[in-house]
Amino acid sequence: MHPRLWLLTVKAQVPGGANRLARDLFTPLPRHYDRLAEILSFGQNRRWRAEMVAHIVEAAPELVLSVACGTAGECLAIARRSGARVVGVDLTEAMLRRGRDNLARAGLVQRAHLLLGQAERLPFPDATFDGLSFTYLLRYVEDPQATLEELARVIRPGGVAASLEFFVPPSPLWRAAWGVYTRAALPAAGMLLGGRDWYDVGRFLGPSISSHYRRYPLDWVLKAWERAGFISVSARPLSLGGGLVMWGRRGG
Repeated sequence: MHPRLWLLTVKAQVPGGANRLARDLFTPLPRHYDRLAEILSFGQNRRWRAEMVAHIVEAAPELVLSVACGTAGECLAIARRSGARVVGVDLTEAMLRRGRDNLARAGLVQRAHLLLGQAERLPFPDATFDGLSFTYLLRYVEDPQATLEELARVIRPGGVAASLEFFVPPSPLWRAAWGVYTRAALPAAGMLLGGRDWYDVGRFLGPSISSHYRRYPLDWVLKAWERAGFISVSARPLSLGGGLVMWGRRGG
C-alpha cells in the first residue's frame, strides 16, 4: 500500500443539504452517463479529459486526487497513463457505484479508490497529494474561491493541479451556435437518448454555464487560482470555446 493511503480508511460524510442541486441532478444519470457524455458532446468530452490529464501525468505524481470524479473517468485515465495511485471523491453515491464498476472492469481497483465526499470539505490532511484534478465542479459550489483554497490545501508545494470545465465560446458566431445547441438541441437529444432525466440535464446546462461565467469570467477564475496559492496558472479553451482546461502548480 502507498504510505499515504492510510487516509482511505476515513469515511467521508457529506453534510445534509450540501450541494443538493448537484446530487439531485446526477443521481439518476450513471446508467447512461459514460455513453451519453460522449455522444452529446460529439466526442469532445474525451478529448478535453485527455488534455487535462496530460498536465497531471507529465509531472509524474505518485498520488493524485480526482475531485468530482463521477464515474471515475479521470481516475481511469490518470491510472492508465501514469504509475500514480488515484483517489476519487464525489458527492453522488450512484455515480461512485458506477465508477467502482468501471474500475473493476478495467482491473484497476488496486490503484484507484473512490470515496463519498465534498470538494469544500475534503477529508484529507494538508499537502497529502502530488497532483489533483477536478472536473465540471465550480458551477456546483456556493463559493468557488473557498473551494479552490480547499483544493490547494491538500496538494503538496510544487504539486500540479488541472481542471476541466465547460466554457462559453468567445466568438459571437460560435457563441450563437452554442446557445442554440445547448438550449434547444441538447435537451431534445437528451430526451431522445436518455429520457426525462437527461432532458432535465440538457435544459439546465446552457443557462447554468452562461450564468456562471457572467458572475465569474475567465479573468476572475485565473486570479482565483492565484489567490488560492497556485502559481504558473494557464488556461486553454478547446473546441472553439466549448471546453476549458486550466492548470497550475501549488506554490511553496
